[in-house]
Amino acid sequence: QLQLVESGGGLVQPGGSLRLSCTVSGLTLDSYHIGWFRQAPGKEREGISCISSSDGSTNYTDSVKGRFTISRDNAKNTVYLQMNSLKAEDTAVYHCAADRLLTLVKAMCTLNQAWYDYWGQGTQVTVSS
Repeated sequence: QLQLVESGGGLVQPGGSLRLSCTVSGLTLDSYHIGWFRQAPGKEREGISCISSSDGSTNYTDSVKGRFTISRDNAKNTVYLQMNSLKAEDTAVYHCAADRLLTLVKAMCTLNQAWYDYWGQGTQVTVSS
């Protein structure tokens, strides 16, 4: 059974850091693109970062470039999102998701959530003083 479980969220002060983890089962990270998405209260869910299955290439939305870093540990079946210099506007529920189709056609990962078939339950990140 394919499953994604996020962890690592919490309350942090502005300027602080958190590392989110997305642990997967029922799939291998070299066969699925993994994306991180977030949804703030009253806003639509947005894609913030992804990592491609084949070569580990990465993509970021502009608002997090230079502050967030996505990485993976294939042996641990885990994808990480290191978040530094956090701002109040980063407050949201963060989800990871898995995409198989773009991997099959050898395309890079995308921040478009429509491509992702499998989702975790999310972890809350709150940035506040």
